[in-house]
Amino acid sequence: MLFINKTSNHEVVDYAAHELKKYLRMMQPGCGDVKIAYAPDSDCGFRIGLMQDFGLDVSDVKEPELDDILYIDTTAESGIIAGDNPRSVLLAVYAFLRENGCRWLFPGVDGEYIPLKEIQAVRYRHVPSCRYRGPCIEGACSQQVLLETIDFIPKMGMNLFQMQFLVPTVFYKRHYEHEANKTRAPEPVSNETMLQWKSQCEVELARRGIEFHDVGHGWTVAPFGVDTSYGWKMIDNEHLSDDAKKYLALYDGKRSLYKGVALNTQFCMSSTEARKKVASYIAEYSAIHSNVDYLHVWLGDSHDNHCECEACVQKTVSDWYVMLLNDIDEALSAKGLNTRIVFIEYAETIWAPQNEKIRNADRFALMLAPIARSYTRTMTDSTPQILPFERNHIQIPRDLDTYMAYFKEWRKTWKGACLSYEYHFWRHQIADPSGMLLAKRIYEDIECYKANGIDGLIACGSQRSYFPTGFAYYVFARKQYDLSLSFEDILKEYFLCAFGSDWKQFADYLYEIADCFGDRYLEGEESADVSISKYYHPERAAKLRGAEVVLKKGFALIRSHYNSADRVRTASVRMLEEHAGYFALLAKAFTLKAEGNNEGALNAHETLQAYMDEREIVMEKYFPHHTASWYLEKMIKS
Repeated sequence: MLFINKTSNHEVVDYAAHELKKYLRMMQPGCGDVKIAYAPDSDCGFRIGLMQDFGLDVSDVKEPELDDILYIDTTAESGIIAGDNPRSVLLAVYAFLRENGCRWLFPGVDGEYIPLKEIQAVRYRHVPSCRYRGPCIEGACSQQVLLETIDFIPKMGMNLFQMQFLVPTVFYKRHYEHEANKTRAPEPVSNETMLQWKSQCEVELARRGIEFHDVGHGWTVAPFGVDTSYGWKMIDNEHLSDDAKKYLALYDGKRSLYKGVALNTQFCMSSTEARKKVASYIAEYSAIHSNVDYLHVWLGDSHDNHCECEACVQKTVSDWYVMLLNDIDEALSAKGLNTRIVFIEYAETIWAPQNEKIRNADRFALMLAPIARSYTRTMTDSTPQILPFERNHIQIPRDLDTYMAYFKEWRKTWKGACLSYEYHFWRHQIADPSGMLLAKRIYEDIECYKANGIDGLIACGSQRSYFPTGFAYYVFARKQYDLSLSFEDILKEYFLCAFGSDWKQFADYLYEIADCFGDRYLEGEESADVSISKYYHPERAAKLRGAEVVLKKGFALIRSHYNSADRVRTASVRMLEEHAGYFALLAKAFTLKAEGNNEGALNAHETLQAYMDEREIVMEKYFPHHTASWYLEKMIKS
């Protein structure tokens, strides 16, 4: 019989103990029961708790509340598993299991590889390379997918999750109303249910000690009584009260919702009254939602639509933004709240403020969001041009070099914490049907960001990003956890676990798929004549016609490995089977598009969409159906 003795009764430590018990029994079914007890003075069994409880040094991190340390010193049946905060204790349990051969390749039980083996001694101490590591809700989500994602986060060594907006109704509705799949009947879900679901997610995050990031867009209108639950859909301006309108940005001679979209609308930041209303609203929200670790305060999700009143034009948007952030800090301090705030370098706020400075740096973290950058390269040796700020006539950067140049301007006055909000798992995963090129880009981006003073990434993208494999997501998690890992080591670890001894054949097959499309074609950067289409390229069409040969090889490989004794390998191979059908139709549609046969491409896309619709129910935990449907249609019709 094995024993687990806790040094505290903290909720997360309790959960960590039960996870350790579960996986110990799965690895050693014959070991009998595993007893868990609160025994802070015990010297026997596996002892789990805070490093501080064991007198272990944690001075090598700046803030133990935010920075994880994992400590393990065990034999086969006893020893210490600890962390410098409760979340780190759970991460240490999973690290102990990883050192004993466990792997988690994608969410859910099918993504688990748990070997049958005797427990081995482990000596391990690790500080994850990046402070901020985790995903943000996007795309179309079922509640089950979200709950499995939350369960998956700490198993991969990640430590945070963000729920966008006051209530993420738009992401739930996309899934349950099946906006992108007309063959499935809508499953209406009330706003009240979605609010309850968000609360359920928050409880599950707290149970694991996962850092909770919240909201983002919406603060520019919600404090004035405007409903933000419609997401990016247009709503009628007529329901706005005169009181609400007076606070909105004066644009094109009127104060109203920008093109009818609440989330995209800015407010009049020169108005002291308006800023105080926003600050007070945020402080009230923070007081109620005291479980939020980082509250994201972003402006409207658009650009070139800021207030043009006589007062607002006297300062840059970033200067007004910093004034708002200082107002928020005052409002939070007045309530005795220690809620941290993430502010964003995005659209107009790419330009650093000219005069204003954040007064309480300890409360804030700056987040770079390079949404319009190229995803076919990381950074080059070019010297980018920094343009002067021109209200409502900005040029958004198209490469990471330029974004980083603007970021360095911010860093001249901002010395606090920094992270990045990245979009690899948004539409860009659709532009790489192999997932292999995306994985390499993520790997290089993480190294680049860390080298330039950015301490981790939040992934803005679908929670269904495991198609054809979960390798790119695996790289996102593992590389941030340990920068010393080589791309080749992560590749072998994932593919060996997913496909067994023939893992390299599977990797080579996916690289051949990548070669058919190249790294620039589906990103619209390879056109031979943009006046015809961003996707017109006869030479690429010739390459795409070779997909038939690649598929023949792939199907043979899949059939020869179709039934494995290991569930994770069976699931991985059958995911590739589903992907092969998708890849065949995708290659056909873009062969025609590359040739300039737009009508033929449209017809081929209809067949592809029908296939995705038919197979969604099978692939929905792994394939971002809504994002793929939207983006592929946009590309084919361009």
